[in-house]
Amino acid sequence: MRERGKAGQPSVDERYTQWKSLVPVLYDWLANHNLEKETRLLLSLVIRWGPQLEQATYKNRQRLYLSEQTDGSVPNTLVIANCEVVKPRVAAAEHISQFNEEARSPFVKKFKTIIHPGEVNRIRELPQNSKIVATHTDSPDVLIWDVDAQPNRHAVLGAAESRPDLILTGHQDNAEFALAMCPTEPFVLSGGKDKSVVLWSIQDHISASAVDQGSTKSPGSKTPSKVGDKSSESPSIGPRGIYQGHDDTVEDVQFCPSSAHEFCSVGDDSCLILWDARTGTGPAVKVEKAHNADLHCVDWNPHDEHLILTGSADNSVRMFDRRNLTSGGVGAPIYKFEGHKAAVLCWSPDKASVFGSAAEDGFLNVWDHEKVGKKKERVGTRMPNSPPGLFFQHAGHRDKVVDFHWNASDPWTIVSVSDDCESSGGGGTLQIWRMSDLIYRPEEEVLDELEKFKSHILACSSKS
Repeated sequence: MRERGKAGQPSVDERYTQWKSLVPVLYDWLANHNLEKETRLLLSLVIRWGPQLEQATYKNRQRLYLSEQTDGSVPNTLVIANCEVVKPRVAAAEHISQFNEEARSPFVKKFKTIIHPGEVNRIRELPQNSKIVATHTDSPDVLIWDVDAQPNRHAVLGAAESRPDLILTGHQDNAEFALAMCPTEPFVLSGGKDKSVVLWSIQDHISASAVDQGSTKSPGSKTPSKVGDKSSESPSIGPRGIYQGHDDTVEDVQFCPSSAHEFCSVGDDSCLILWDARTGTGPAVKVEKAHNADLHCVDWNPHDEHLILTGSADNSVRMFDRRNLTSGGVGAPIYKFEGHKAAVLCWSPDKASVFGSAAEDGFLNVWDHEKVGKKKERVGTRMPNSPPGLFFQHAGHRDKVVDFHWNASDPWTIVSVSDDCESSGGGGTLQIWRMSDLIYRPEEEVLDELEKFKSHILACSSKS
């Protein structure tokens, strides 16, 4: 990544230097946080926003969930951090541009450490209860954590692992990446190397606890404890359903935004499958050849339930309309977004027409599919030779972007992490950033504001 690529293409360091010079112009706010080198951290594979904790005049305090993957000299950990999120139009341009690549940001402070049994490959938060998170590791199980009830641990060599508050069982092989929480019910969805999609209800654990505590138990029976109870080994529950239809590893899963019964999955068999738990454990719709390579990620538009996005090792993001998914069983996307030069690893939609994609090429692209096909795009918002629909490109990372997450409490604020240990002099880079609102607001509003600013400057000049 650090060497000059094709003839005429800038090196990673040259590209980064150019990007940094534009930070005061392109961004409303940016915080750069170098992950800790002294803990012999290799990288953080995952990053998620947690609940907003406090609102103030100029900034809000919010939770961040991230992982620390280590070289074995210290345990792997799940980290709960507190983040100060500066409000829009508060930070001065010179302030956001004067960050130190090799320092930790004062805006991010570690709050609690959980010693995780194995690497944290995915983190997902439960919408119905913001203190409950699920994690995937290199095992068949899904681990559930009550981050408020978990004790703060010191991650030193030989320290005992933290005990999950609940274990979800049902996979027959490792389930490392595909993980989702339902927006409408306390349901958890997972996919794994056993080619299966597995569905659980956390409510089943609560119900089982109530029944067991009110009945006579046979000798040797194991009583599930309440979430947060540390008196015994972790309780576990089995699945509500196991869904078969993929021919290879399931790489990602997602719930329909308005339904606990409908969900979708993608995998290394190049298939996109839609499921409906009310109609059985087989696929409701199976899209063969959704891409020309392995599928890494899938998401369902939270504002338009007809639209589903997929990301693949063929370097593209494709948009499907679930009313017309296939042509003869083969994927029939309504549009292909092609702008990355490496596998698309992770992305997340935000507004009805806006989404982001991140990849091994080090870029995080922000797209607006409403701009596709329009003859006129705002002057200055589209880069020369850029693909249709691409209106912003975050180039602050110097190696592959391994995860990112839109902030639901501050919708244009994004947190992203990259595996750029060599470049950053630490254990990778975490960045929290918000593009200037002049980039995405309606053109008429922006022109009107700039005209008022121009008039104000002229008035000040005449007085002086």
